[in-house]
Amino acid sequence: MRLLAFAATNSRRSINRQLVELAAYQFKRDVRTDAQIEFLDLNDFEIPIYSIDRENESGLPPQAHAFFEKIGAADALLISFAEHNGFVTAAWKNLFDWMSRIDTKLWQGKPMVILAATPGPRAGAGVLQSQELLAPHFGGSVRGSAGIGRWKEAYDPEKAALIRIEDQVALSSALAALAPEHAQGTAPQ
Repeated sequence: MRLLAFAATNSRRSINRQLVELAAYQFKRDVRTDAQIEFLDLNDFEIPIYSIDRENESGLPPQAHAFFEKIGAADALLISFAEHNGFVTAAWKNLFDWMSRIDTKLWQGKPMVILAATPGPRAGAGVLQSQELLAPHFGGSVRGSAGIGRWKEAYDPEKAALIRIEDQVALSSALAALAPEHAQGTAPQ
């Protein structure tokens, strides 16, 4: 199984990067030992802000095509969304907008687990809710989600582990939903 994992942020020190790495390694250890994990960094796919004028003048950036192809080559997706003002980061929204010009169904029918880590108590509730609602429209099948709030209290960086039992259970449950026996069919095409 090829698992594509990324934090939907361009922050190099993002807590969402920490969460998606923790989750990917836990998935390989506990759910699918045969998983081949590929991590992507949004900084490697930086492109100009989307506009129809720019698209008409220059076409679609190669970085958008490259990210789209990475999604297509994966069997499943693991994404941790940083929450900016209740929604996705500008960096992710921009890349998403460009990829949607390749194909509106940019998630390409892939099963996915969505995550969020936040310093505050809401645990990314806004961004998780919006992405779970939007995913089917864009060809995604959200199989599980987990939000981890109050990150500094939730994560032990020395052990690279979640501290609170309820967070451990929520993450394990979300990751288990990507196992074949939990398959719920594919996303609408």
